[in-house]
Amino acid sequence: MDPSSLVQYLITGLTVGATYGLTALGFTIIFNTTGIINFAQGEFVMLGGMMSVFFMRALGLPEPAAIVLAVAGTTLLGALVERLAIRPVRDCPAINLVIITIGVSILIRGAAMLVWGKDTFALPPFSGNTPLPFLGAALMPQTLWVLAISLLILAGLKTFFSRSIHGKAMLACSFDPKAAALVGIGVDRMVLLSFMISALVGAVGGAILAPITLTSFDVGVLLGLKGFAACILGGLGNPFGAAAGGLILGVLESLGAGLISSAYKDALAFVILLVLLFVRPSGLFGQKDGKRV
Repeated sequence: MDPSSLVQYLITGLTVGATYGLTALGFTIIFNTTGIINFAQGEFVMLGGMMSVFFMRALGLPEPAAIVLAVAGTTLLGALVERLAIRPVRDCPAINLVIITIGVSILIRGAAMLVWGKDTFALPPFSGNTPLPFLGAALMPQTLWVLAISLLILAGLKTFFSRSIHGKAMLACSFDPKAAALVGIGVDRMVLLSFMISALVGAVGGAILAPITLTSFDVGVLLGLKGFAACILGGLGNPFGAAAGGLILGVLESLGAGLISSAYKDALAFVILLVLLFVRPSGLFGQKDGKRV
């Protein structure tokens, strides 16, 4: 393999891995606040791309306005999922809540199929299709958008959780909801906020990736599973480990497709996940947790 091909595989892996990382961030935000694995996260990613295409075509909006409206609509849907599907049964065992999120995922995917059909759609690239030469490889302008926006979101979340009152309140709920409620934190409000932020992050990921990989009603299934794999790879509950896990997974997947076979590209993520669970169950950046009983 020549160096330019290696660079090309790395660029492709980082581009797709950034979206896996954003999906993994959505999983982590909700898990840290509620202890729930939200398997509807992939559908939030799908809606970011599909609704952007819809608003551009149906309403004739320019692309930036369509994406903003799609992200806002998906964020509102995240709030509705929490209020209508999660909050009424919050006291149920965690496994029941996970099953509910799977049902929500199926419902959203079915509704998207009825509204938009089974066709594949694409958003126009944000700044053209002319590739930029980079170390012998072709760097698409959309790749720079994906990486820049992903880093911006990561920095924004870092600032939110470390500097803002609401961010610190969400972290307090993740450590001990009962203690947080005793000191006056609205736990229900923080859970609602976690679903909204998770939906927002997922929708942004879907919108920025749609010009590269296209979008359809069922893309959320695989993106959600790979985002969950990235979340476990980086360490469940660690936001920045989840983002790093997405990038690592994307690069390994791209190298595997280029060096071995593209037929095994999707399976590679789950092979890596299984191997890691045997070797290091807490993830690459997760901390081992022990309890004395």
